[in-house]
Amino acid sequence: MKSFDGRVAAITGAGSGIGRALAVDLAGRGAHLALSDIDEVGLAGTVALCEGRGVKVTSQRVDVADRAAVHGWADQVVDDHGKVNLVFNNAGVGVAAKIQSMSYDDLHWLMGINFWGVVHGTKAFLPHLQAAGEGHIVNLSSVFGLISIPSQSAYNAAKFAVRGFTDSLRMELEIADCGVSSTTVHPGGIRTNIARTARMDEDSLVLAGGAEKAHKDFDRLARTTPEKAALQILAAVERDRRRALIGPDATFIDLVSRLPAGLYQRVLVRGARAAERRARRAR
Repeated sequence: MKSFDGRVAAITGAGSGIGRALAVDLAGRGAHLALSDIDEVGLAGTVALCEGRGVKVTSQRVDVADRAAVHGWADQVVDDHGKVNLVFNNAGVGVAAKIQSMSYDDLHWLMGINFWGVVHGTKAFLPHLQAAGEGHIVNLSSVFGLISIPSQSAYNAAKFAVRGFTDSLRMELEIADCGVSSTTVHPGGIRTNIARTARMDEDSLVLAGGAEKAHKDFDRLARTTPEKAALQILAAVERDRRRALIGPDATFIDLVSRLPAGLYQRVLVRGARAAERRARRAR
């Protein structure tokens, strides 16, 4: 897909962050938009930014963890726009917790959005993309779909699953030669709201020095803007890339992932132990 002009793009998690940046960028390139988010206020803000650019913009509150809701939205998108060509399964949340203390409710919540949301979006829209004769599915994994880190087991599990799911999808689409392709996206630190909406267990809060410090540290480390991330994602679609590494930290972590697992994991273990000692001394 070398041009987005006149195409119809469906974006989940469009109320902020990468989803909003993708919507605004695509609107500027002449793409019609079908936007969804569970945050209706944020979603309305994105719609306002995209309207008045000569493209059709529709929006709907959708919980991507709800299979029926996603399938219903996909059908509605085609009813509203006549077709759909691009799907960005972008919605995501975070959980910071050790496996022993993590609740099943938090694990199910994260997997429902970060993994099942991608599955639902892919399966709901794929037949419509095939019917359109051309299309691209973009599934958001993470750098934590390349390496695992302590206290992120749920997030790691979901993002590794998205990577494996989308790799298989890509090969199946190539075998079918149906005019539809897919890309797995591995963002590094992007300045979004994900840290502020994340659920954290007590140990993680203590290690981080409290929720407010955790948010500030995330903002300091997240060096890539959503707008820059959107540009890189759309460039990957134009070039039909299998995977897209977003941000310089993603490129570095991809290199780390190629090292022997024991090597980089030992470094992470030493760092986590040192952080725990500092947190205990500070209490």
